[in-house]
Formats: sequence, structure tokens, C-alpha cells
Amino acid sequence: MTPLEASAAALQICQLAPIVPVLVVDDAAHAAPLAQALVAGGLPALEVTLRTPAALEVIAEMAKVEGGVVGAGTLLTPQDVQDAKDAGALFGVSPGATDRLLDACEEADLPLLPGAATATEAMRLLERGYSMLKFFPAKASGGATALKAIGAPIPQVNFCPTGGVSIQNARDYLSLSNVVCAGGSWVAPKDKVQAGDWAAIEALAKEAAAL
Repeated sequence: MTPLEASAAALQICQLAPIVPVLVVDDAAHAAPLAQALVAGGLPALEVTLRTPAALEVIAEMAKVEGGVVGAGTLLTPQDVQDAKDAGALFGVSPGATDRLLDACEEADLPLLPGAATATEAMRLLERGYSMLKFFPAKASGGATALKAIGAPIPQVNFCPTGGVSIQNARDYLSLSNVVCAGGSWVAPKDKVQAGDWAAIEALAKEAAAL
């Protein structure tokens, strides 16, 4: 998969809904019902972060859910890429980007949403062929104001801001011409997941899908 193909595929996934849920799941038993609730609420693209021991099993379970497009977040190494691909991930997300990681995703045919927080990082990725990027950490890097400023001289790059995005500020990002979607964890609060309150999560997903 070439960088241009990878970026085009990532863009298609980002266009599925305004919000991509960023999920930290501790128990694989929660994977299927959580994915079903989010998909039913109108959020089909799901990012499962590789931050828990259960993450790969969670990806494998969510990959079976009809209508869901499951990706792996927090990809840091070529091994992460292979593990995610083997588990059934259809795309990857990384907090930043290294040549080794980009090479691994291209070799594995795994579309990647690589992270960038500065104009230089965005330019480097654009030079390689990536025009759909993750803006991370969004809030700490200056929020929507910073992203608008970066977009002015580099309009050919689109972003999915993640990190500190909430229902309160999501519209600030989504109103920008260089933002396709945003990543947020608020649609799957830990207490609701642990309680198995899938109806509440579906309601949060519907609210987010309407942004």
C-alpha cells in the first residue's frame, strides 16, 4: 500500500462519522456490546487503543460486529502494527509518526492516521504522501485556534483532532475547513462501560453523530 493509498483509505474511514470513539477497554467481554452500541448510535469507526492487556482481544471481538470499522490506536512499533493487523484492525492510529512505523503500515497494507502537532510534522508527512493526519494532543497543542492557523498555509492537509476533545468543544474543531472528524473518549465513559449501560452509550453516540 502506497502512502497515497493509505491516506485515501484513512480519509474514507474518517468521513464515516464526525466523531471517532477513542476506546480504552479493560475487559474483552465488553467489546462486542460496546461496539454494537456505538455503531447503533451512528459511530461506525472505532479506535481501540493498545493501552490495556485486553486490547488485541477487544479488537478481534469488535471486528466481528456488523457495521463496525475497527482500528488500533497507540501504534508505536512495527510489532504493534503486525499485532493489530493480525487481530483484525482495518486501520491504525499513532500519536506521532516515525519512518519505521510508516514503513510497517505500508508493508502490512494497514491505512494509518499518523499524528502531527506542528507545521513541520504535517509537511514531512505530506511530503511522504499522507494528507489525512491526526492532530495530537489537540487541546494541549493550542486547540482549534492552532489547528486553524496550521491549516492556513497547508490547506491540502486534513486532520482528526484528538486529545482533550469533548462534547463542549467538538464543534469548534468540526467547524474548521481542515477537520474531517474528531477523536473523543467521552462517548464511552469508563463507568458506563463497566456497568454495561449500553443504552446510555448509544445515546451519547447519537448525540456525537449529530454534531
